[in-house]
Amino acid sequence: MANRMGMALVGLGSASLPHLRSLQDLTDRIDLRYAITRHPHSDRIKPYNGPVQLLSTLQPALEDPKVQAVIVATPPSTHLDICKACFAAGKHVLLEKPLELNLGRSTQLVEAAQNAKLNLGVVLQHRFRDAAIALQKLMDDGALGEVQAASVRVPWWRSQAYYKQPGRGTLARDGGGVLLTQAIHTLDLFRALVGVQSVKAAVVRQTRLHQMETEDHVSALLVLGNGAPGDLMATTAMYPGLPETIDIIGTRGSAHLSGANLEVHFLEGESLTVTSEGGTGSGTNIMDFSHGPHREVLIEFMNSIVQQRPPRVNGEDALKTHFLIDELLRMGTEK
Repeated sequence: MANRMGMALVGLGSASLPHLRSLQDLTDRIDLRYAITRHPHSDRIKPYNGPVQLLSTLQPALEDPKVQAVIVATPPSTHLDICKACFAAGKHVLLEKPLELNLGRSTQLVEAAQNAKLNLGVVLQHRFRDAAIALQKLMDDGALGEVQAASVRVPWWRSQAYYKQPGRGTLARDGGGVLLTQAIHTLDLFRALVGVQSVKAAVVRQTRLHQMETEDHVSALLVLGNGAPGDLMATTAMYPGLPETIDIIGTRGSAHLSGANLEVHFLEGESLTVTSEGGTGSGTNIMDFSHGPHREVLIEFMNSIVQQRPPRVNGEDALKTHFLIDELLRMGTEK
């Protein structure tokens, strides 16, 4: 217990829940010393039941030499300023997606971490699901052969009540709609698996199911990392919400990833199945998913600090997914 890593958590909104559960699981390794929230007298710290000081400002946590890292789980519009303050105080940062509101501010944030020579981990937890890890290994080993085509679909649902929450679906708070807020996890995993060279065509729109500033439906044709064709569909207008999927066609077999479940069929007749319990947050209950991948993100982030290496999903890597989202939006909104 004496060697536990001191941490602070900024933000106690809904995004903090899987982090709090993960921190509770890891009390033998992590000393959560502070939680910073605009509501320091609330019970939002649950389900964490360890000793923690609730604060309304970040500065006392930054001045504590026992705090080595800060988990930032606040709206995207706040990320750059909070992270700069953490880096200036010599603290590593584990940042909830997305990096920031737009590509320019995201780039500034990544550069700030680089200049400070501190770790910036990004919470893109879909890469840490068991099924995703198994599929990534198959791709790295060439088990599916040469990729011939791949598709990614995020057929999710968010009600109009969701978008009536202050700032939801706005450029000022969230920075974007379905791509940056919901589909970013699956797009990031898709890009890591098969690569994306370019966007050939895209359609970005708001459907009649929502009144909102940003997009709730995107479709696109892609060129994958090896030049093969790819396609994309992402929406929050598919009631009641279905699991996100990634399909990969290779010369040796095909893979179908649906939520946290994987099915692989090889041309020679063998097959592989990896299944997990729990939902994906695709419908009205946006927190309907296991916190296990968040816990694995946190463990890997801690290990990266101890081992003095970049996190597996770091700022530079996450920025590539932001580039892809920026290109989709640019191509889809050009007149």
